[in-house]
Amino acid sequence: MATHTDGPGPSPDPTPDPAGGPAPGPRGRAARGAEVPGSTAVPAPRSPGGPLSRRLLLVELVVVLALSLGRSAVYSVVNLLEAATAPGGLAGQTASMNGSYAPQRPWFDLAYQLLAFGFSLVPVLLAGYLLVRSGAGLRELWARGGAWLTGLDLARGAAIAAGVGSVGVAFYLVMHALGLSLTVVPDNLPDVWWHIPVLVLSALENAVVEEVLVLGYVLVRLRQLGLGDLTAIVVAAALRGSYHLYQGLGGFVGNLVMGLLFGWLYRRWGRVMPLVVAHTLLDIGAFVGYAVLAGQVSWLPT
Repeated sequence: MATHTDGPGPSPDPTPDPAGGPAPGPRGRAARGAEVPGSTAVPAPRSPGGPLSRRLLLVELVVVLALSLGRSAVYSVVNLLEAATAPGGLAGQTASMNGSYAPQRPWFDLAYQLLAFGFSLVPVLLAGYLLVRSGAGLRELWARGGAWLTGLDLARGAAIAAGVGSVGVAFYLVMHALGLSLTVVPDNLPDVWWHIPVLVLSALENAVVEEVLVLGYVLVRLRQLGLGDLTAIVVAAALRGSYHLYQGLGGFVGNLVMGLLFGWLYRRWGRVMPLVVAHTLLDIGAFVGYAVLAGQVSWLPT
């Protein structure tokens, strides 16, 4: 399958901190980056809490996306072109997920799976760090100042997953029958003891990376760049659809619509966790459901 703040003001002047800045004179100038014998001059740091210019915000956004979901979007476009020009069309091609890193060596495979999970969260940490550096409070942005996870978040997430999941399965089957979607194979792991736990972990990874980055970072930065709520939600939803293009046009449209819904809900609730819960449950249903049903029912493309 798978906010908003006011625009930034001008950057502050890099004046010394009256409480703890370096004193005037040679020692103060050296501490602030002046060239001294036997050393290399370095620029003085900017105030971490100061607002960023629109240009810096845009550069930051591009860099973060190039390290994460934007990179996936570019590869997805190439994957789609390759599949569309291959014999048999889109429906005759396969989009595989959750594969083995070390076939026939389950312990190394598990180690690689866990490493991949850990490193995949680094862009989320980077996005959070950059938001804090620019003066934002993560609890206010991602949890509306309340607890990080509540029972209401769980209930909302389960309800969203039930509604989106049932519609999503039907939509995928129709798009595949029309030849507009690849055959999505969500499980290519070996039949070992950690098979299902790793699928669940993969679902959690997708949910955290996508929802925190798209809703809790991209939407925030788009609003700070001056976009209105509706425009920002549409742009973020298009991003979500673009990195699912490897699944075909059905994957793009389905995730675009889901992105519009999730963006509107995040704008309404101001909380990321209900959408993380929903996405986790959706992917668990897709991954584990495929592992259980593949080859056992006739209606599921394999």
